[in-house]
Amino acid sequence: MQIDPLTQANATTIANDWHYPGAYAFYDMTADPEDYAELLSAQQRGDRYYQVVTATGHLFGFFVIDPTEEAGVVEVGLGMVPAHTGRGQGEKFVREVLSFVRERHAPREIILDVAAFNQRAQIVYQRLGFRVVREHSQATNGAVFPFVEMRWRAADH
Repeated sequence: MQIDPLTQANATTIANDWHYPGAYAFYDMTADPEDYAELLSAQQRGDRYYQVVTATGHLFGFFVIDPTEEAGVVEVGLGMVPAHTGRGQGEKFVREVLSFVRERHAPREIILDVAAFNQRAQIVYQRLGFRVVREHSQATNGAVFPFVEMRWRAADH
């Protein structure tokens, strides 16, 4: 897999064409107007968004790296093309993303904020060394939903 800055064409594809089945439609970009607008705006994306492309040139996923107020701590948000979710490909994808983040930022901690219902993702993240540190509510998609904050600590690896 190859990681590059997210192109406008792929941002548009993610924003408009990626639709997840069932409860996972929660992650459709069109479900949250603020996230949708940020993804489509090169200015708002800045240099924080990346695309993950297969060896054959197909878009596989994307991620965003956000600094936090804590020194040495970054938050990562990510998504895979809907056709690849739930098929055992998440661990390899997340491993690639984490490797990139560690090489570029050398964080002491990485945060993932996961919708509480998304047990599939939480299991993948736990396999890669993330631990649940707290549960909280977060406003998104026009309402407030339960989330789980998970952290990976460099000192543990």
